[in-house]
Amino acid sequence: MIDSGLVELSRLQFAMTAMYHFLFVPLTLGLSFLLAIMESVYVMTGRQVWRDMTMFWGKLFGINFAVGVATGIVMEFQFGMNWSYYSHYVGDIFGAPLAIEGLMAFFLEATFIGLFFFGWDKLTRVGHLIVTWLVALGSNFSALWILVANGWMNFPVGSEFNPMTMRMEVTDFAAVIFNPVAQSKFVHTVSAGYVTGAMFVLGVSAFYLLRNRHVELAKRSMTVAASFGLAAALSVVVLGDESGYSVGENQKMKLAAMEGMYETQPAPASFTLIGLPNAETHRIDYGVHIPYVLGLIATRSFDGEVPGILELVDHAKERVRSGIVAYDALETLRIDPENELAAARFDILKDDLGFGLLLKQFVADPRDATEADIDQAAWSTVPPVAPLFWSFRLMVGLGFFFIGLFAYAFWLSARRQHTQSRVFLTIAMCSIPLPWIAAELGWFVAEFGRQPWVIDSVLPTFLAVSSLDYATVLTTLIAFMVIYSTLFVIEIGLLRKTILEGPYAHDDDLHSAPPKPRTGDAQLAFGK
Repeated sequence: MIDSGLVELSRLQFAMTAMYHFLFVPLTLGLSFLLAIMESVYVMTGRQVWRDMTMFWGKLFGINFAVGVATGIVMEFQFGMNWSYYSHYVGDIFGAPLAIEGLMAFFLEATFIGLFFFGWDKLTRVGHLIVTWLVALGSNFSALWILVANGWMNFPVGSEFNPMTMRMEVTDFAAVIFNPVAQSKFVHTVSAGYVTGAMFVLGVSAFYLLRNRHVELAKRSMTVAASFGLAAALSVVVLGDESGYSVGENQKMKLAAMEGMYETQPAPASFTLIGLPNAETHRIDYGVHIPYVLGLIATRSFDGEVPGILELVDHAKERVRSGIVAYDALETLRIDPENELAAARFDILKDDLGFGLLLKQFVADPRDATEADIDQAAWSTVPPVAPLFWSFRLMVGLGFFFIGLFAYAFWLSARRQHTQSRVFLTIAMCSIPLPWIAAELGWFVAEFGRQPWVIDSVLPTFLAVSSLDYATVLTTLIAFMVIYSTLFVIEIGLLRKTILEGPYAHDDDLHSAPPKPRTGDAQLAFGK
């Protein structure tokens, strides 16, 4: 029997390290492209203020990048330390994109980031600009391969279980790379990163404008952030629609839980704007519904049906029963690899093996399961509805807020009225943390909504953990929390110090206002 307490503690540890690491990723993605845009303007115009902008925001990018790398390294070790059976079971598939990410993307980014900081006086303008664009591309390629791996966990295509090795193996690497879930997650995630970078630049620029410091640099930074941020915020909504369609096609239980939809609705299903999910009555209390929207997003049609939780649970029961037969055939093959009848049975039902493995939470041997055990296993495929329901709606609400804020900033910038509304500047400054909240909510919905699977429909989460004791996992969890909290304080302190100093640490008015005439110059002007 599985020790559920150890599983939950292991999940908590990985969730803490992963969500902490993702505090740094979106800012890296967003700032890298903003730096490339700013330096491109500098190369085209030759104006010093654009170089100053690139160097200043680049310094903040460097602080964030350094701490982000330190937090990301720990996650890769956790796969072998805390999730060893997961690594054994799917390492042939999951390890490939991680290795490519390190060799192809991270080294590209890490190599050229040094040239970015130390090559200003050693490279030509165009040469340094190429370096900056390579840093931006390296950041995005890094996200691509990580999200290919994560997308496969949500939709495991291009692979199958080998009963001889007892592992998942690649059958079509192209299918793994071009996984529709991975592709939609990539574009949606990087767009969210662009929003984060743009909001950071917009908020810090608003801070300077409110204090009347570095005005010319802040105005130009605000203009770039408003334009880039508006495009990114709009793309997040559009690409979020694509993600919704992908979930509707490939992760129907996650979609039903996000919507709190227990009963299957007539097509096209309505979208619940707000309401109170009731797990006891299997309905949404006090719900406000928008007709047709969910059906159109999830199926791209007026007649496509979006199944509810109850229908999906009934379907899961049938797959659990098939999984028991697949498990029995697999056990027979382990004893007698030449058994053709068992091999034929397993080949037919192998896609349901994961559902049979769900029974190991309730009974040592799935073949001994009762109808009550099967019912429990089927209901275990339903993730907690209320947290997903509210997290998704808060994330979407923040997304539309970002569109409105960037649109107004763009309007002010286009009219050269950056300082017209102090209320807007205050809101922009206070909104800096909001994209991080939206991004963390998005990951919570994606990963928590996949439960009880670590590999959707293939490997239950409780089977993936290492055989460790409580003390080991708890000790490392506390150690990571202390170390990461310390790094967080250091990161915030360095960012705060750099922002308060400003781009011209020793002269607040440099490039922000006309130089004051020296005494000798004034005397010459009056003929003295």
